[in-house]
Amino acid sequence: MRLLLVEDDRMVGDAVSRGLRQDGFSLDWVMDGRAADAAIAAERYDCVLLDLGLPNKDGMQVLKGLRARKNDVPVVMVTARDAVTDRIAGLDSGADDYVVKPFELDELAARVRAVVRRREGRAQSEIRHGPLTLNTATREASFREQPLSLSPREFAVLEALASRAGAILSRAQLEGRIYGWGEEIESNAVEVFIHSLRKKLGPEFIRTVRGVGYMLARS
Repeated sequence: MRLLLVEDDRMVGDAVSRGLRQDGFSLDWVMDGRAADAAIAAERYDCVLLDLGLPNKDGMQVLKGLRARKNDVPVVMVTARDAVTDRIAGLDSGADDYVVKPFELDELAARVRAVVRRREGRAQSEIRHGPLTLNTATREASFREQPLSLSPREFAVLEALASRAGAILSRAQLEGRIYGWGEEIESNAVEVFIHSLRKKLGPEFIRTVRGVGYMLARS
């Protein structure tokens, strides 16, 4: 799951980005509203964590601009503004959730997973596809009712494919789900992860669509 953090406080941004990456998220971090607009235009994110008090363009303007452009990416407002009127304004302007600083990172991660589930039309943390079960909250997986040992990035690849079962994801799309800005990407990284997953799931479970990308076999 790939997130965009929009936060101008370096101490907060560093703590949140490190904590969420340790929790299995891929994350990009920008520090002002105009940079947020540029990042959202250039990349596909599963969720945006958006501060209100930002330089150049405040978070409310960023949010309203997103919704005016019919961009429905989930947005969690993460801000020190705790007045009821601010919460109402944020939610009524299109935010999916509103978190007041200070907060627990575990709670923030849970709220992100919840808004992404709602946007995908899922009520639970489990994603099921045939014999495969993924729990996005605990990062646990099973296949044919047996526990499946996965690295964080193997889990991310499977989560991306399973959450869009029936769709073909290109190598670039999968790279975007498992790597953030500044992370070195080896030229054959996705192929290596797919090869490793096929050893654990069987050679036919992940299909290669030549010249296009990868998809899960029909359940």
